[in-house]
Amino acid sequence: MNLHVVLIIFQIVVLLFAISLHEAAHGWMAWRLGDPTARMLGRVTLNPLRHIDPFGTVLIPLLCVYAGFPLIGWAKPTPVTTRNFKNIKRDDILTTLAGPASNLLTAIAATVILLVLKFINAPTVISAMMAAQMGMIDPNVMNASPILFPITMLLYYAVLLNLILMAFNLIPLPPLDGSHVVRHMLPYNWLRVYDSIGMIGLILIFFFGARFIGMIVSPMLSVFNHILLSM
Repeated sequence: MNLHVVLIIFQIVVLLFAISLHEAAHGWMAWRLGDPTARMLGRVTLNPLRHIDPFGTVLIPLLCVYAGFPLIGWAKPTPVTTRNFKNIKRDDILTTLAGPASNLLTAIAATVILLVLKFINAPTVISAMMAAQMGMIDPNVMNASPILFPITMLLYYAVLLNLILMAFNLIPLPPLDGSHVVRHMLPYNWLRVYDSIGMIGLILIFFFGARFIGMIVSPMLSVFNHILLSM
């Protein structure tokens, strides 16, 4: 199999897990706070088939692959019935932030596992990190560590793609998670206007979102890379 195709498959696998975890975290938090809607609809699961959105889970990642960009995407919004919450403002914000928080925790967990693997075989782990960053695989290194190398690459993609997904969802434009937090801070007479910019928001995200994501992800990824390379 073409090694470039292998890298794409690795990214797709990680992305599907990341967006499934993200949506399941929304549903789990809502359930814990009194709203069982997502649980009753089977959305508190890591099964990606329960979360797939044709546009955000299929078309957008395919366009990223075609354009050579890091994969990004989203799933069907997790249904939340806010009237089931005891404190609507607080509980809706906590439910909203549970998604990005799950991605950050996944990136941290993947980093911890990478550090453990680095103590076992540092050259392979560092080579896999470099391969993921550059989008290239050295066949000799992969053949020398046919098990550890792909595991390490999957874990490093878990760090990268979960950080990107977290930053993407924190953009404060409808319908992303960041907008759910911001709207609770706006005067009532502004909400209708803010909620109505959904399509405009998506256009702005496609034109300017990459810069915003880069501003958040680049320094965070630098911290993660420093930890992985220095310890």
